Formats: sequence, C-alpha cells, structure tokens
Amino acid sequence: MANYYRVFYTIHRSSDHISSVNTVEMSAKDIRDQLLDRLQSADDYLGLMDAADHVLQILPQPEQQQFYIELPMDAEKASYGRVVNRVELDEFILHLPAHLTPATIPGLSYQQW
Repeated sequence: MANYYRVFYTIHRSSDHISSVNTVEMSAKDIRDQLLDRLQSADDYLGLMDAADHVLQILPQPEQQQFYIELPMDAEKASYGRVVNRVELDEFILHLPAHLTPATIPGLSYQQW
C-alpha cells in the first residue's frame, strides 16, 4: 500500500508555489516522478507532511549536485537531517515511512538552530 503525504513547495524557475496551508496530497511515487526534477535552484524547496503534521523538507544544493533532507523540530529549536545525491533521494522518497520522525528515518544528524 502506497503512503500519501500532503505536499507544499516553491519552484522559482516556473514561479510555481503551493503553500503549507493549501497542500496537495500525493503518493511517494508521484512526488518522485513529478516534483524532484523541478528542484534545481538553491531557493526551491519541497515539503511533505504526514498524517500527524510532521514535516520533511527537501532543499536542493545545486552547486554540489546534492539535496539536504531535514525534519525540523520547532519545539527543540533544531532539525534532523542529512545530505543525499539524486539517486539516493529517489530511493529515499520511494521508501519513505508513513510517519516522518527521526526514529523512522535512519542516518539523520541532529543540528541545533
């Protein structure tokens, strides 16, 4: 059974924007197939929310040809994240857990703000 997430993003090149207030629901496969290639500018971002409103952010780092994925934790004034390349990001998205927490996503490092 496919996991679905509420999606929000900003793609500067096309001036395309969906706010975190007006998310659209998408499967992990559709996110991979329809949105990842659009993340090309350092100012672009993609956010996914699970059913419990946990947020996963994907931020492109085009100069390094990589992406930073993070789970921001406002209450802790910190985030859990890691850097991945595009191939790793594809696999990561396809295997996302239903609940987006540091305990369900391996390899994240804690960083205080």
